[in-house]
Amino acid sequence: MNRSPGWTLLRGQLATTRPALVRVLIWSAVEALPSLLSGLLIAAAADRGFLAGRPAVGFAWLAAFAAAVGVRAYAARAAFPYVAAVVEPLRDALVHRVVRSALGRAEPTGDGPAEVARLTEQVESARQLTATLLRTLRSVGITVPAAVLGLAVLAPVTLPLVLPPLVIGGLLFARLLGSLVARQRAVVLADERVAAEAGLAFAGVRDITACGAQDRVEASVGAAVLAQGAAVRALGRAAALRTLTVAVGGRLPLLLVVAAAPWLVDHRQLTTGELLGVSAYLLQQLEPAVRSLAGMVGSWLLELAVVLDRLATLPDPPARPSAEPTPTPTPTPGLEPAPAPAVLVRGLHHTHGAAAEPVLSGLDLTLAPGEHLAVVGPSGAGKSTLAALLAGLVPPQQGAVTVGGAAPHALPDRARAGLVALLPQEAYLFTGTVGENLRWLRPKATDQQLAETARLLGAAELLDRLGGPAAELPDPAALSAGERQLLALVRTYLSPAPVVVLDEATCHLGTPAEAVAEAAFAARPGTLVVVAHRIGSALRADRVLLLDGGRGLIARHGDLQVLSPLYRELVGHWLGSTLPQPDGLAIVPGP
Repeated sequence: MNRSPGWTLLRGQLATTRPALVRVLIWSAVEALPSLLSGLLIAAAADRGFLAGRPAVGFAWLAAFAAAVGVRAYAARAAFPYVAAVVEPLRDALVHRVVRSALGRAEPTGDGPAEVARLTEQVESARQLTATLLRTLRSVGITVPAAVLGLAVLAPVTLPLVLPPLVIGGLLFARLLGSLVARQRAVVLADERVAAEAGLAFAGVRDITACGAQDRVEASVGAAVLAQGAAVRALGRAAALRTLTVAVGGRLPLLLVVAAAPWLVDHRQLTTGELLGVSAYLLQQLEPAVRSLAGMVGSWLLELAVVLDRLATLPDPPARPSAEPTPTPTPTPGLEPAPAPAVLVRGLHHTHGAAAEPVLSGLDLTLAPGEHLAVVGPSGAGKSTLAALLAGLVPPQQGAVTVGGAAPHALPDRARAGLVALLPQEAYLFTGTVGENLRWLRPKATDQQLAETARLLGAAELLDRLGGPAAELPDPAALSAGERQLLALVRTYLSPAPVVVLDEATCHLGTPAEAVAEAAFAARPGTLVVVAHRIGSALRADRVLLLDGGRGLIARHGDLQVLSPLYRELVGHWLGSTLPQPDGLAIVPGP
């Protein structure tokens, strides 16, 4: 178990809280004081006090034992803050890992309910189990050696009766661990499957009913529930065998000592008080400790190991954006632009589900370096899907997407960010300074470059009103949607990427502001793809790609009006009027 990924994860996290862990161990050693002294003090109270006709002396020895118990209670209380200092950072680290792993997978996997189960159940289980184990295992783990040491001091003659069963019980339990780990892991995986199957079923109740698929879904969810029940029962059968190890390691030593007691007392190997002390060690310290250890290792510690293994084997989260700019030169004002690679799409096919109609089917697209393309189409035609595919956030299911000869989805995060910049409709800003937000894709941009870029994009007035790059931005939500889009446009313009994809990234701006921003990006060296929100975007583009029914038709704006009735309808919708049919075309002015 110490080689498992879960153990590696736990050990790495505990290393970050080593000072608190050391204090927990110190107070645990203090807690073991009654376990070490109990038998010695009880034997002294009996032999030197009560059996010798001196009850006051006997009570004095028992008072010493009570004082040791008081020290133990104080040590247990003193250890609690340090237990929290170990457990809470572990919980935070696990939450961070699960969330980053889930959000780092851009392609939806249908695993959302299972991710929620990991976040709400497995992480909390890991926290509670770690806290419980630290509270109990720290004292119980020291109790066994303390009790054995006390026995060795009080009555070494009993060690041959105590140690062999204790060792045999430990070996028997070690043999059970492999089966327990496998069955506990099966329970965890079965829980995840139930969460995933039930979550998908509840989310699609209307579709299931409409398609008459109730029986099929019921069978699928029912199979997951039955498998979970079988896994739990198998674990219960294996756990029942733990009682054998408790009987051998914890109770057999007491049985052997009781059987040998008459002979030991008759041959003056033990006094009556020493026999009472040995019994106290076995009944009050050793047997409860063995029972607790078997219960914790066989349930709590085992469950913790399996849960941590599951969390440790999640897909690695994406690397953080580098603080250094990529080697590609940044096309910002006053700097030499980098040559823009071409975009090539061949046979692209993509669906949002196995039974769904394809949103893109057999799409071919070639963009020359420096070309400006507008993408249009009705809602649900696949415009945002195409944007995500071009940016490498989603891998193509069939076909190929290359930028400059490289598949963007296969590139490391840093290389992809240096090649393609995608700005979605909802602009994201974070709490910090205005400059930190604008420099996210180019950390070494100067204030002068920020101001010049803001002027080009029509954001100079906003930048001045906010107080310049050094101004704090405590609550980005306080800005309007259009203001957030303006700042995000400045940040994207500063990106080193020679290919920029704007997915309705100006939809919250007015028409004049949108025209200024798109004109600036069109003049920026590189390739520009704009998912159009207004007719102006199509008019300004070199070519227009019309998406509908999974197919694409690409041409210049004026030519596309002749070729496509749908495009004429879209243009008419944008202009607020219906254009004539082909026999009496009224061509909207454009290239």
